[in-house]
Amino acid sequence: MSTDILGISCYYHDSAAALVRDGEIIAAAQEERFTRRKHDPGFPDNAINYCLEEGEIDPEELAAVVFYDNPLLTFDRIVKSLLHASPKGVDQWLKAAPTWLGLKLRVQQTIHERLDPDVKVLYSDHHMSHAASAFYPSPYQEAAVITMDGVGEWATTTVGVGRGEKLEIFDEIAFPHSLGLLYSAFTYYTGFRVNSGEYKLMGLAAYGEPKYESLIRECLIDIKDDGSYRLNMDYFGFLDSNLMINQKFENLFGGPAREPESRITRRDMNLASSIQVVLEDVVLKLARRARNETGLTQLAMAGGVALNCVANGKILSEGIFDEVWIQPAAGDAGGALGAALVASHTYFGAPRRANGDGCDGQKGSYLGPAYSNREVKAFLDYRDYPYVELSDDKRSATIASAIADGKIVGYMVGRMEYGPRSLGARSILGDARSADTQSIMNQKIKFRESFRPFAPSVLAERSKAYFDLKTDSPYMLLVAPVNEERRLNSDTELPDDDNMLPIINRKRSDIPAVTHVDYSARIQTVSCDEKPDYYALIKEFENLTGYGLIVNTSFNVRGEPIVASPEDAYRCFMRTGIDMLVLENCILQKTEQPVFADDEDWRETYAVD
Repeated sequence: MSTDILGISCYYHDSAAALVRDGEIIAAAQEERFTRRKHDPGFPDNAINYCLEEGEIDPEELAAVVFYDNPLLTFDRIVKSLLHASPKGVDQWLKAAPTWLGLKLRVQQTIHERLDPDVKVLYSDHHMSHAASAFYPSPYQEAAVITMDGVGEWATTTVGVGRGEKLEIFDEIAFPHSLGLLYSAFTYYTGFRVNSGEYKLMGLAAYGEPKYESLIRECLIDIKDDGSYRLNMDYFGFLDSNLMINQKFENLFGGPAREPESRITRRDMNLASSIQVVLEDVVLKLARRARNETGLTQLAMAGGVALNCVANGKILSEGIFDEVWIQPAAGDAGGALGAALVASHTYFGAPRRANGDGCDGQKGSYLGPAYSNREVKAFLDYRDYPYVELSDDKRSATIASAIADGKIVGYMVGRMEYGPRSLGARSILGDARSADTQSIMNQKIKFRESFRPFAPSVLAERSKAYFDLKTDSPYMLLVAPVNEERRLNSDTELPDDDNMLPIINRKRSDIPAVTHVDYSARIQTVSCDEKPDYYALIKEFENLTGYGLIVNTSFNVRGEPIVASPEDAYRCFMRTGIDMLVLENCILQKTEQPVFADDEDWRETYAVD
C-alpha cells in the first residue's frame, strides 16, 4: 500500500496544494490558476481536487493532510508583537483578529469538513516547510539549507542541514528582523505592490547606482559578518500598523513613496540598486556561514527571498558553494509541497530517491494539470474557433518559423508549471535576436512596465555559448552575464529628465531582447529529458536561425495569473497582441479568428498587479 500525503498552504497569499506518494511528488498547483484571482489566499479547494484527481485517489485514502504553518505559533507571534506595540497596535489587531479567529485557528476543522472527517491532520513549522521543499526534491544526498522570507511563525531566516531523510534547522533569525520585509518596504516605497512587486524592484536595480547603501546600513539594518542582522524598527510600520514604513522612513529618503503607475525617477532606480546590494551582502554572508558550519559544498534554498535570482547568481559566481538548487515554488505556494515532503520522509519514513546523478525530484516543476489534444479539439470545435492540427515535428517547425519571422506565440503544451515562472508549458515566446521584441511584449501583450527584462530559454548544451553560466538553470532562478563577445557598446547614462525609454530600447548585444541593461540575463536552460516538446521547438529555431535560444515570458497579462486551461489561453490570446496560439497540437492564427466578444472591462481590472 502506498502512502499518500496532501500538503496545503493558504490564508496568507499564494495558497496551493501538493500530493506526495511515498516521497515522490505526484502533483502540485496554486489555487490562483483555477480561480483566476492572482495570489489567491483562500482554502485551495480547486488545487486539492486537481491533486486528488491526478493521483487517482479519494480523500479517505489519504494517510494525512499537512498544513504548511503552525497556526498557534503564528497567533502567538501576532498577539505578542501587537502587545509589544500597544497601544499603537490596536488597529492592526482589529484587522487581523477576524481572519485568525475565524479561519486560521480552525484549519483542522476546515480540512475535516472539506475532505474527510477522519483524515489525520498534521502541522509543519513554516520554515521547516520551506526547508523541506528545498532539500528533499534537490539532487543532493546532503546539503546546507537556507530559507529566507518575510516571516513564518517567528522565524524569518533559517540555516540548516539535510542528510538523507533527516533535515535539521540549527539557527534562525526571528521577527521583526526580516530581510524579506526590509526588501518589501522598499518595494512599497518605490511604488510597487508588496508580495508581488519585489521582482520588479530587482529588475529596476540594474538601472540605478547604490547611492543610498550607506544610509540603509547606518539607519535601517545592522549586518554582522556571519549574516545575522537586526532592523531598526524606528523606521518601519509593519509592527504596529498596516503600513510597511512610517514617516521617519520617508523623511530619511527625502519624501513620500512613489505613487503606483507614476513615472519612475532616478531616485527610485538608485533606491532599488541600493537595497539590492544590501540584500546580496546578507545573502552572501549567510551562504558563507552555511558553508563554514556544515562543511558541505552543495546548497538548497527556499523562501520568497530565494526568488531573487540576481543574489542566487552571486552565490555561484563567488564560488561559495559548488552547486546550488532553489525550489521553483520558493514562496508560500511551495510550503504546501514542503509540508507534504517533511511528513512523508520524517513522519511516515519514506526513503529519499536522491542518488547523486544530478537529477532532482521536482520533475521540471511540470506538476500541474494538462489537457489532451482531444480535450483541446473539443473546446475549439464547440466554440467554432479555426485551427489546424499538426504532428509534433510539424508543430515545432511551424512555431520556430513564426518566431523567426517576428511573430509572438502563446504556447500551452503539457502539464502546467508549479511556481511563479513559466518554463515552456504556459509561455509566451518571441525572438531574442530582435531589438523590438521586449517593447512589443511589454506594451502590446503583457501591458506592464517597459523596463522589465525578459528571460531566455536556451538549449542546455548551448548555454555557455551565450552566457557565463557555470551550471544548468532549469527553473529560471539564476542570473548570469551575457558573454563579452556578444555585447555591443551601449551608453547607459540617463538623460536629465529620467526618461528610461532611450536606455531600454538600446541594443546591447546580438540577443537584445534578453539582455538587461547591465548585460545580464535570467536564464532557463532546457533539456530534452525534462521538456522534449519545448527542446525540439528551440532546436528547430536553432536549425533555422543559428541561435539556440528564444524569449520566454509567462502566459498572462499584467495582474492576471498564468493561464491554466485552453479557455484561459484563448482569452489571453484574443485580448493581446499575440499572433499565434499553440494548444497542444492545435495551431491558431490571430488573423483567422472570429471577432472576440468580451464584455469584461479587463484592462481596468488588470491595471495594477
